[in-house]
Amino acid sequence: MKILVCISRTPDTTAKIAFGDNNTKFVTDGVQWIINPYDEWYALVRAIMLKERDASTTIHLITVGGADVEPIIRKALALGGDEAFRVDMEPMDSYQVAVQIAQIAREGQYDLILTGKETIDSNGSAVGAMVAELLDMDMVSLATALEFEGSSAIVTREIEGGEEVAEIPLPLVISCQKGMAEARIPNMRGIMAARTKPLKVVPPVEVAPLTGLVSYTLPPARSGVRLVPADQPEELVRLLHEEARII
Repeated sequence: MKILVCISRTPDTTAKIAFGDNNTKFVTDGVQWIINPYDEWYALVRAIMLKERDASTTIHLITVGGADVEPIIRKALALGGDEAFRVDMEPMDSYQVAVQIAQIAREGQYDLILTGKETIDSNGSAVGAMVAELLDMDMVSLATALEFEGSSAIVTREIEGGEEVAEIPLPLVISCQKGMAEARIPNMRGIMAARTKPLKVVPPVEVAPLTGLVSYTLPPARSGVRLVPADQPEELVRLLHEEARII
């Protein structure tokens, strides 16, 4: 089996967020970057688990970005990817990313394309579906489990009020979420091996973005905490009723 795992770079959740140029530019100075957790913990680790079952499985990784994203893709290689592609462009929207991934996937003839369900910065959840559409492939979103029977995938996904199990022939695009796998930490052997694994830098496909950024807005500051003495439950009830309006 030949698997392509999509890897994106996101700010660490502890990073302090700031904007510049009249709130139209994300200020990256001092930001700690990580692999998007949904890509790493669920998509990539599930691919690694599949390779552990079948040594003939090949795992390729792809990311879209400038040279500064290479430490992220190298970490993904250290976890267990065989080789990686970096499309050398700074994408403006999800469509541009999807077009680049689809081009590599089309040339590579992959059986399975895995993405995280979303990125933790923009929470767009758009790239996987766009890639599937561009390649005219079936797509399953929000998958929590993946097995195989012959040339078909057995995919479990969450739906409102329960779960759905579908049997779908390959090739297939799947966006992965919690339940698909458990997080792993690169070991020293993997880290050393990642230094020599192939990382191919490829030119981007010329494509215009479909959307543009107008401005960023920070969420409103949290209000202070109201403390109610333990011997005044009636005051707590009044506040919940008259001010919070939740009872």
